Amino acid sequence: MLFCLCLVPLLAWALDQPATPTEYWSQWRGPLATGAAPYSTPPIAWSETENIRWKVAIPGQGHASPIVWGDRVFVLTAIQTEASFAQEKPAAEEGGRSSNRWRPNPQKPSHVYRFEILALDRQSGAILWQRTARKEVPNAGTHQDGSWAPASPLSDGERVYAYFGSHGLYCYDMEGQALWSLDLGDMSTRYSFGEGSSPALHEDTIVVNWDHEEESFIVALDVRTGTERWRIARAERTSWSTPLIVDHAGRTQVIVNATNRIRSYDLASGEQIWECAGMTVNTIPTPVATDGIVYLMSGFRGNALLAIRLADAKGDITGTGSIVWSYDRDTPYVPSPLLYDDALYFLKGNNGILSSLDTKTGTEHFGPQRLKGIEGIYASPVGADSRIYITGRNGTTLVLKHSPKYEILSSNVLDDKFSASPAIAGNEIFLRGEHALYCIAQD
Repeated sequence: MLFCLCLVPLLAWALDQPATPTEYWSQWRGPLATGAAPYSTPPIAWSETENIRWKVAIPGQGHASPIVWGDRVFVLTAIQTEASFAQEKPAAEEGGRSSNRWRPNPQKPSHVYRFEILALDRQSGAILWQRTARKEVPNAGTHQDGSWAPASPLSDGERVYAYFGSHGLYCYDMEGQALWSLDLGDMSTRYSFGEGSSPALHEDTIVVNWDHEEESFIVALDVRTGTERWRIARAERTSWSTPLIVDHAGRTQVIVNATNRIRSYDLASGEQIWECAGMTVNTIPTPVATDGIVYLMSGFRGNALLAIRLADAKGDITGTGSIVWSYDRDTPYVPSPLLYDDALYFLKGNNGILSSLDTKTGTEHFGPQRLKGIEGIYASPVGADSRIYITGRNGTTLVLKHSPKYEILSSNVLDDKFSASPAIAGNEIFLRGEHALYCIAQD
């Protein structure tokens, strides 16, 4: 009887986790969709001359995080076939005020790009195959710090899925043979900030969130054929959050963070299960979940963090007891949070300022704590082997101790800029820079 009772909390935890092998980083935010790699042991220290197994130049540009399955690493890129692009004139903000203070000029597309997926050998970095999914002029602009390959690929071990938003979703077998493709239309994003949401994968279903300035929707697709299983209209403007898929109490939910409403859908039917208000505009961070609680946050022109108990969530839960706790400061704009054991780590805006909260109560472990040597952050923090890895755009990665107390273990600098989030698998950490993909390992 004692053995059975001990299994109860373990099973409850497992029901709130995506079903994917924990030894691989097969999707955006890793095997548990939390940013943590529970069985990995990457290095603490590295430089351009230390603990670099390989460094491979990646053609073009992309902020898609790499993924790892088996002996392969997959990465997406957009390769400009011409040498330059035009700058779009900044538009005025609502009410006639200039938006130059906060909105960088987006890139106005004027040249053809090749949208490509690359498969690299995990041990050597050799490019095993490279496929051009589509070749065309981008349909719209993107943020000057953005790219036309922002979404992370996915793999289930049989197939790999390359998503380029307005430029299509493509399915290949593991050897690079094209299986199917799907064009969902052209997205029109707010102020031409560009696209950024990645698809989510659960067993035989892929879910794509399509929030933009026109007719927004969410769609579920069959992984074998790309055929639609359901499509639901959404009353949303542009958001960039990747859906979170969790099993809870025998039902699989798709939870989407967005500006107007947070919503949960039944994966099998698309039926809406619950909704909630409370986020800021320009919602980007992906939700995380464990132990029956889902955590959602955003941090542009305001701060919002909600901890929602799934067991109580039905209908409109705004202001109800389904919200276990909330927090209203120092939340992220672009980076998603890291959920690691009983701690929730998140950054303030796009800045090197870190906070850590207790997942059960929302009480502060530490923060807001300025991260020494970090200058600007788009990458999301990751965790492994009781350590936290935070990579800045200036090439510095801080490694912190996973602890209620703030403690730096190392500071590591590489000769590149990093906007893509790290991927961790085995004893390796993969960092995708503006110019190269690094495999960092202590062999």
